[in-house]
Amino acid sequence: MVTAFGRYLWLHSNYRLIYKTWKPKRLHLHSASVINKEMSLRQHGLQIFQAAINAVLPQNMIKKNISIEGDRLMIQNRCFPVHKNVYLVGFGKAVLGMAAAMEEILGDHLLQGVISIPLSIQRILCEAGKEDMLLKPNTKIQAMEGARHNLPDENALKAANTIRHLVEGLAADDLLFVLISGGGSALLPAPIPPITLEEKQYLTKQLAAKGATIQELNTVRKMLSVLKGGGLARAAYPAQVVSLIMSDVIGDNLEFVASGPTVLNLQSKDDCHKILSKYNLSMPESVKEVLSQSSMKMDKEEIQTFDHVCNFIVGSNAIALEEAKRKSESLGYNTSVLSTVVSGDVRTVAKLYSLLIRYVYSVLAAASSKYVHVSKLKDEILQMVVNMELPDFQLDGCLKLLEEAQSSKKSICLLAGGETTVQLQGKGKGGRNQELALHVALELHRAKSKIPQDLLTKHEVIFLSAGTDGQDGPTEAAGAFAYGDLVDKAFAEGLNPEDFLNNNDSFTFFNKFNNGVDLIVTGLTNTNVMDVQAIIIQYNEI
Repeated sequence: MVTAFGRYLWLHSNYRLIYKTWKPKRLHLHSASVINKEMSLRQHGLQIFQAAINAVLPQNMIKKNISIEGDRLMIQNRCFPVHKNVYLVGFGKAVLGMAAAMEEILGDHLLQGVISIPLSIQRILCEAGKEDMLLKPNTKIQAMEGARHNLPDENALKAANTIRHLVEGLAADDLLFVLISGGGSALLPAPIPPITLEEKQYLTKQLAAKGATIQELNTVRKMLSVLKGGGLARAAYPAQVVSLIMSDVIGDNLEFVASGPTVLNLQSKDDCHKILSKYNLSMPESVKEVLSQSSMKMDKEEIQTFDHVCNFIVGSNAIALEEAKRKSESLGYNTSVLSTVVSGDVRTVAKLYSLLIRYVYSVLAAASSKYVHVSKLKDEILQMVVNMELPDFQLDGCLKLLEEAQSSKKSICLLAGGETTVQLQGKGKGGRNQELALHVALELHRAKSKIPQDLLTKHEVIFLSAGTDGQDGPTEAAGAFAYGDLVDKAFAEGLNPEDFLNNNDSFTFFNKFNNGVDLIVTGLTNTNVMDVQAIIIQYNEI
């Protein structure tokens, strides 16, 4: 089965939250078997990835986007008057750090707040020495933990009800901040009565198991929820609602971030019925009852148009990649961002990246008579881009970059981001980023015979894929590195990468192979803007 909810499908019963202070020099870079050139590329890759994460850390995002002077609060050039009339709610993996930063900025203007955050996150951050991401002892914000294993539970339901109670009591001259990040959907469960939490979970799990898309899952969720699909914004009316959103969805479509609690729902109950019929799902009686009711009427024009709501994206994959690009250029690489919406099955995405690496080789070799397949490879890539529906893919920018590198012999870094999916067929331990890296290694191994040996000698290539939340599936790793001779080295150690992939066991492979040097281990980062990929190509002086 394939589903956009990779983070849910990879959850096992032995799921653990592990947070470590991230210092790249400590990330398995001690192995004597790694040559200096590979070491340098790994170090650079880690520094580039760290820069991406730092750009979207909660406290950095809030302080970059929000400032206050007296009774005027500025958000991305918009002004909001404040006079000790501010309330705050939030839900998501990054919300604790966002709330801590907001409370520092708002000071006495903040009267009360409630946030729903992952189970044990406060203890984990405290043990990691991340006090700047924690609420102060005299905080006005109530932090409620729940959603064990990143799934809705009774604790998250209690937090959602507390949030609902707060916002329903607001008046027209109140200002409500809503902090939203990835993981927010599981932390804000509020099924419409008489639907129970268990019934709603069962239905969404059945949809995911049958391969429903993220859009279909969100449509059903919103129709069965009190707070999703704009429900929170309706409950807060007539107060002014200002949402600060860290996007973890492809294309930054706000109705899909935490199922759009402050975004007007454009889907109907008929759409929900069509989806349930499409997958031939039997509905609990409570769901039938809710879907048979007439839609909630909005008797005020202000609610219908959501004029009382302002939504701001303060963190996204594009922001992370832009900072990664700056870091890469500071390290001396000619750098280009290819796309922020890379999605699809990891096998398909791996083929795209393998073609890109071969394309780079072909352009760099264009001055000679060897391996000149630029046009053919470009056509293959463009066809894949069309098939994968990647509208922002910047192949022409990549070509310009390569032409400059050809004359200067300067090293190259190609960046991309998004969120891939995995087809589950085994019972191993892994995540989409580790699977992608291992598939790229296999694709490069298969393509090696098509690339002249002198080109391979002149250029060192490394690929990385890692999740900005620091958690790739139920593993201790954020992602992994891949390179051209990884498969040959694995065979020499008695490891067959394909066997591990067939069992969805990529973490076990990388943990065993090469003393684990190719794993990227960060621990929880307390942020989440999907994944980052990088192709780093270094010119070797011979």
